[in-house]
Amino acid sequence: MSDIIAGLDAAVEDGVDIISLSMGAGPDAGARSMEYYVDPIAISAFAATQKGIFVSCAAGNYGPSKSSLSNGAPWVLTVGASTIDRSIRATVRLGEGTELDGESLYQPKDFKPDQHPLVLAGLTDNPYCKGPFNNTDVKGKVVLCEPNGKVNDIAKGRAVNEAGGAGMIIMNDVVDAYTIPADKHVLPASHVSCVDGLIIKSYVAYLGSSTNNPTATIIFKGTVIENSTRAPTVASFSSRGPSQVSEDILKPDIIGPGVNVLAAWPSDDIEDASQGPTFNIISGTSMSAPHLSGVAALIKSAHPDWSPAMIKSAILTTADKVDHHGKPIADQNLNRANLFATGAGHVNPSKAIDPGLVYDLSPENYISYLCAKNYSDDNVSVIAHKTTRCADYQKDGGSDLNYPSITGHLNLYARLVQKYKRTVTNVGEASSNYKVEIHEPRGVSVVVEPQILQFSQVNEKKDYFVTLSINSSTKGSYAEGELRWVSDKHFVRSPISVFKVTR
Repeated sequence: MSDIIAGLDAAVEDGVDIISLSMGAGPDAGARSMEYYVDPIAISAFAATQKGIFVSCAAGNYGPSKSSLSNGAPWVLTVGASTIDRSIRATVRLGEGTELDGESLYQPKDFKPDQHPLVLAGLTDNPYCKGPFNNTDVKGKVVLCEPNGKVNDIAKGRAVNEAGGAGMIIMNDVVDAYTIPADKHVLPASHVSCVDGLIIKSYVAYLGSSTNNPTATIIFKGTVIENSTRAPTVASFSSRGPSQVSEDILKPDIIGPGVNVLAAWPSDDIEDASQGPTFNIISGTSMSAPHLSGVAALIKSAHPDWSPAMIKSAILTTADKVDHHGKPIADQNLNRANLFATGAGHVNPSKAIDPGLVYDLSPENYISYLCAKNYSDDNVSVIAHKTTRCADYQKDGGSDLNYPSITGHLNLYARLVQKYKRTVTNVGEASSNYKVEIHEPRGVSVVVEPQILQFSQVNEKKDYFVTLSINSSTKGSYAEGELRWVSDKHFVRSPISVFKVTR
């Protein structure tokens, strides 16, 4: 950790304004529920925030499990991963004419689209194509390999290739559904969705019971940008909220491109990496976090005097909650994704440059927040990098932390209300009026006062208050909505997430 902080100090001296941190996102990153005074990223990121540096962090690749995210400190931008409308197309054509679109980074130009015998590795002792095919002759055939996260997809291809296979089809498992990777395979291959994989299995099973023999080929179509694709969607692996450490803060904050991203990548297969490819297609929240750092850098260049919190606010309040078809952003199953998958939504760089209003926060506000969470003076001192006495701070809990979202915990039976204070800063037109619009979470009443904010100058601040209360005994332990401040030129949106508790 000391090395990280020292690196941040050096970065400040070099004039760095934006940092992207992906540690904690991988499968070996350790526990995801550590308190902030022991998860090193949180401590290091706070040091950066104190120095005015914006930090984006990968949410983690443990999705779609609930409460699986890493790096959920409120002073960082926690980023989930989304798909894009570009595919590196490898289409499977079955012998009866059905075409199923998959992906593969390996696009051989000399592969002839002739039909080959199609076999299921799942009918042998090697359903995952892990090693030698002892009971099935795959030579000259296309092999369908079943999903298994413990067997690398590239290794599956090597096994098929070494056995003389003509090609390979990899099917997703149920969890990954429609989130499809484009890998650099060693033979003609196509990775298809779980649904399409089941179609292929059914085709083989049906013909296998008759006198006909199932066949397939793969047609390589290169890079395809297609408006018919549902994008963006939340990647299956993208870690979800709510945060186990701070349930009063909505996390992840945002999603951005993180599936099949072209990135720098020295080859692991060549001893002299300089002789190998220097780029690869990679998927992960460690790909989406740098995208958001780039957006933050864009905003910082346009507004050099903005704090990290103002930049984060601009990104969150202008995010898209619909895909490019105008439908709510979907998850990996193409079902509507909730706030714990999307955060505020999908980043929209052009809108984030001009947000109209922003929610600002200082490092001292975060210290007040930590004190309100009953962290000890010693624990807060570790995070703050200075001796700290919580008695010297007004304890601002999650309800009063000036965050661009609102998260409430309401008792279904006590019928108590929760009140939140927020302060917005006008960074748009000097003279502007904003009127509130509310989409109430199901079963929850939302009252905002005042309902109109009038500004007469740039950087003017205005307070408003939000009151949440249960208004019905509707089923469900969770509901979500939003509030919007709308002017003639701007649309400033804040998501509302509400837990309905019985204790």
